Amino acid sequence: MSYQVLARKWRPKTFREMAGQNHVLKALVNALDHDRLHHAYLFTGTRGVGKTTIARILAKCLNCEVGVSSEPCGQCNACVAISEGRFVDLLEVDAASRTKVEDTREILDNVQYTPSQGRYKVYLIDEVHMLSSSSFNALLKTLEEPPAHVKFLLATTDPQKLPATILSRCLQFNLKNLTPERIVDYLKTVLDQEMVQFDESSLWLLGRAADGSMRDALSLTDQAIAFGSGKLGEADVRQMLGTIDHNSVYRLIEALASSDGAGLLAVVADLAEMGADFPGVISELLLVMHRLAVAQTVPDGLDNSLGDRSKIIELAGKLTAEDVQFYYQIGLAGRRDMGLAPDPRAGLEMVLLRMLAFKPQGVIDAPRQVLPRPVSAVAEAAAPVKKPQTLDSADDAPTSISAKPNVRPENLTVSPSEKQAVESISQVQAQPAIDESPDVMPANDMPSDTAPSRVEKPASSVGFDAASDLAFEKVATVVEDQQVAAIEPIAQARDSRVELTTERIDFSQLNEKVWREQFDVFQLPGMLGNLAGLCQIAAKSDNGVEFVVDSANTAFLSDRNVERLGELLSAYFGKSLHVTVTIAELDIETPAGFKQRCLDERLVLAKNALRADNYVNRIIAEFDGVLDEDSVRLVD
Repeated sequence: MSYQVLARKWRPKTFREMAGQNHVLKALVNALDHDRLHHAYLFTGTRGVGKTTIARILAKCLNCEVGVSSEPCGQCNACVAISEGRFVDLLEVDAASRTKVEDTREILDNVQYTPSQGRYKVYLIDEVHMLSSSSFNALLKTLEEPPAHVKFLLATTDPQKLPATILSRCLQFNLKNLTPERIVDYLKTVLDQEMVQFDESSLWLLGRAADGSMRDALSLTDQAIAFGSGKLGEADVRQMLGTIDHNSVYRLIEALASSDGAGLLAVVADLAEMGADFPGVISELLLVMHRLAVAQTVPDGLDNSLGDRSKIIELAGKLTAEDVQFYYQIGLAGRRDMGLAPDPRAGLEMVLLRMLAFKPQGVIDAPRQVLPRPVSAVAEAAAPVKKPQTLDSADDAPTSISAKPNVRPENLTVSPSEKQAVESISQVQAQPAIDESPDVMPANDMPSDTAPSRVEKPASSVGFDAASDLAFEKVATVVEDQQVAAIEPIAQARDSRVELTTERIDFSQLNEKVWREQFDVFQLPGMLGNLAGLCQIAAKSDNGVEFVVDSANTAFLSDRNVERLGELLSAYFGKSLHVTVTIAELDIETPAGFKQRCLDERLVLAKNALRADNYVNRIIAEFDGVLDEDSVRLVD
């Protein structure tokens, strides 16, 4: 006996054997069991989702000799003949090859005759959208009022091309693409019956490659069995499909998480040696980034595709949710632009280096590694330039107020050092106005270390005379010098206060205020830090801490995160702690709320300082300028 391909051998013969499409099957089963049959059905969907299969099973249900029901016997002459494709009252028409109106008229000429063998004469018209306009017009009247012994079953992959007059005469059922999970489950059943050895990970590769089509999945399985000499292995299926090993993608993500540029390029070099498709690498990276986002926001919604659930959860704890979203967006843009790159490998490397070079701003958890970035002119005018630092040690930690919310007290009480800094600002602003002399400070005398970038003249000053130009330059120079001189005392006061928070906290000192204002010293990473930042201490015992989180902030709440929180706090305090997190309404401020409030209040103070600045107001008055308060940003 000749070999029969899996897609034909395992075509379902009853509704019960169908994989998926329950929303269609339920309607058909109820209609058959309650004798509420329509005269025309339209099945739509992409290739390989079961349109023709459902139509043939429906024809079998209508003509089974036992009676009309949703479960044909499968043994009578009609059922056997339909399964073997030789039932004379089931007319299967390929509309793609019979598009002319003459072909349609030939079909309709036989509609009036009663069935010769079965109960109903069934017309199964596949790819019905291929019919010509004249053919549709010829079909309209018969389709609307056919004889009682006639049923029309139409199937198409493109319902948009069907006239509205045809759609209105049919019951329409839209078949959905099958999920990889459902395809894998069905392939397991098939391969068990076929006694073929397989790795589950290889089935996930086939399920994803099928792109929602069960027929494609079975055809690929046939090919993979031949490729693997009678068995399915992950390595063989990857080689056959041309997909890359996800371990390489995981290495890329781990390198991104640790800001390891050399590691990124090393992985790309390994992929180049394997002859990987570089645009395909970006696609696989985007796929994993999507799964990381699901793991971080809806952990229960993460499936076990490719058997990588534990690895995805591990990686999700190494990246912030903002980083994942940012990397995904960069990857989408990079894949779109790969065709413009002079070399595919260079295009991939640039996408990865772009992910490494930029970080989201304004997030709850600051990135663990601060990458070197150019400092804008506004930032340089607001604070002394500092070397890039990392958060790997407390001694080298940046002293940014935005990075450490505990540097400001809860009620915004101003310390003596800050009062002194404010007084110095007032003294600077109270100094006499700039010298009206046309002399200009020589370039060699400019304090370049405090004002590396000059304020440019507005475009409207192009037509000014030389004296006006020189006056503008002097105003800009003095403003830069005075701002730097005024900011330095504040920076020194801030640094001295931040140093106080680097001391290790004893467990006996832990309370709501310490947790809120010195949260960053615990160094909780990734989405665990996001969860903890939204919690507050509800109760504390000698060997445990009970946290509470608002019901609106439970996206990151999971048993594993609570367990990890307990492990990290136990390691920090040097004692075994039992940590629990309960959901309840919060009426006390959390670390995340405290940080945001401090940032908002600092922004208000900065805007007020700009509004009251004499030199800013003078520039606005003399050059008809406007202070854009929305552009004011806090910088380290």
